[in-house]
Amino acid sequence: MTGEQQYGVTNPISMAGPTEADLHRTRQLEEFLVSAGLYESPEDGALRKEVLAQIDQIAKAWVKRITDERGYGEQLVEEANAKIYTFGSYRLSVHGPGADLDTLCVGPCYVIREEDFFGVLHDMLAEMPEVSELHPVPDAHVPVMKFKFKGISIDLIYASISLWVVPEDFDISQESVLCDVDEQSVTSLNGCRVADQILRLVPNVDHFRTTLRCMKLWAKRRGLYSNVTGFLGGVNWALLVARICQLYPNAIPSMLVSRFFRVYTQWRWPNPVMLCSIEEGTLGFPVWDPRKNPRDRTHHMPIITPAYPCMNSSYNVSTSTLRVMTEQFQTGNKICEDIEMNKAGWDALFEPYPFFESYRNYLQIDIVAADQDDLRTWKGWVESRLRQLTLKIERDTFGMLQCHPYPCEYNNTSSQGYHCAYFMGLQRKQGVPIQEGQQFDIRGTVEEFRHSVIMYFLWRPGMDIFVSHVRRKQIPPYVFPGGVLPSRHARGANQTVKASPGSSSGNSGDESPEQCSNKSSVKLKKRKHETAGNIDKGDKKPAIRSNRAVACLGAMEGSTYRGIIAVEAVSQRVTDGDVQSCLKQKVSEVLGSARTIDRVSGKTSTEGSLGNVTALRAENFQNGRKKPSSMIFRFEDIIIY
Repeated sequence: MTGEQQYGVTNPISMAGPTEADLHRTRQLEEFLVSAGLYESPEDGALRKEVLAQIDQIAKAWVKRITDERGYGEQLVEEANAKIYTFGSYRLSVHGPGADLDTLCVGPCYVIREEDFFGVLHDMLAEMPEVSELHPVPDAHVPVMKFKFKGISIDLIYASISLWVVPEDFDISQESVLCDVDEQSVTSLNGCRVADQILRLVPNVDHFRTTLRCMKLWAKRRGLYSNVTGFLGGVNWALLVARICQLYPNAIPSMLVSRFFRVYTQWRWPNPVMLCSIEEGTLGFPVWDPRKNPRDRTHHMPIITPAYPCMNSSYNVSTSTLRVMTEQFQTGNKICEDIEMNKAGWDALFEPYPFFESYRNYLQIDIVAADQDDLRTWKGWVESRLRQLTLKIERDTFGMLQCHPYPCEYNNTSSQGYHCAYFMGLQRKQGVPIQEGQQFDIRGTVEEFRHSVIMYFLWRPGMDIFVSHVRRKQIPPYVFPGGVLPSRHARGANQTVKASPGSSSGNSGDESPEQCSNKSSVKLKKRKHETAGNIDKGDKKPAIRSNRAVACLGAMEGSTYRGIIAVEAVSQRVTDGDVQSCLKQKVSEVLGSARTIDRVSGKTSTEGSLGNVTALRAENFQNGRKKPSSMIFRFEDIIIY
């Protein structure tokens, strides 16, 4: 390689090649990656290729069926075609055992996503014995069909192009493929196009792949691998690594890992990371440009995709998650310096992040559902909204209370029912003078978040979410390896948040101000943990049952009660009187004073101390879809003054 060649938008930082010590460290790193099980066996690789070929044949048969049913004629039926492409880690050849297989189906202009992809193709897959855990997600930013085919996890997305016939040798890299397609198809097509561009723009593909495997493992071990919770996903890490490869074109993996931390520890965000210059293109799609687009100026950690239209792939990053990643980059940089001085081995870099030893205060988000299928759907929705909780807390505390969402799901296997939990670490903003007695009251913030989540349009009875404040010593044992609570937590984190009584869903004690160093507090009432089928005594939500309906009311702080009343009709015909009777008895149980409720929905008033009950929304649902029989009334944001 000549010193004159430039990769990326700037000259290289260094053209230096490896020393003998660098070569030795690279061999050690590669041995570590193999021992960590990052490489797929030949048998598993062959199975993936077989599955891809079968899905391609299914897609072709599906398009021919649609073409025939639409009556387009024998010639078009004969020529009708669809193509399956891969993207993500598989297209970059950095996937490991058990990784999802990200696939894109490209179809002709007359095959529609909503009706044909999520309708006809879904039904075809549902009838196949090789397919299991079929889960369509049509409301995602990029609509996707998730399923397993012969045990391989598949994420299948769809793009409809402007052609009537998709050629077998269709070149997806050309900008013309984006002509006359919808926005979701552009996003879907760009997954493949970005991966191809990355491989074209790095000096040495093999060194890039090894380094990317390394950085993905590090990010997963440190709890930083999650686009949905505000950290970085696969394409983000690939772009960051690719830029380091451009800046050090002759470096080998051990050098690139060290330079990765050195560069991004010093990077001045929000200066963007770009592999190539941003081109306006000829099709009129908007591209990332903070000079023209005010929204682009709000991005904290811009990492720009190299394929037209160039966009920020990391718009989910928040102030809090950027802080966490910056701190982790600094930690990684120090460890790499020790490795280069032979003071540490590669295993030190990949030590799991001690999340439950790093904070004194946490939010616990419990997710419950009636069965496993409902939990899978509900959990996916709640997880996609967790980033909003981080943003709302940042907003309502003016950035003074910092959140660290941890992108790991925890399941209490010892309990009955269907439940999982996520956690967020909480701490006061560092380096700011402490105000005596300062409190962070986030009860309203949490309730706003819970209300927005529960508005899920596929909500079904049994789906619920509980958010509670827990201290480090109250972390449930099932989050630890083997389900055993460590005898002693490390006390190294500089935490300064104290909790005090508030309200979320129950009762708990509190520590005195003397037990916390800064005498500030988070107001969110602690509670005993609720899981489906396992609710601690004294913390049960009262419920009544009749032969006509079921009603339940969740109660919260003081004299103000907020909750959801769900009334499910057992028979196909239920009268207002049945609902009113249940609500009357339920409110009586909660408040100890029965009152008359005038109407099922709309503004409803009662007598005496009960005050007003406002039901803002009521809908009929059955199995997630609106149907006239077996009604389920949802009353959102019930406020009893």
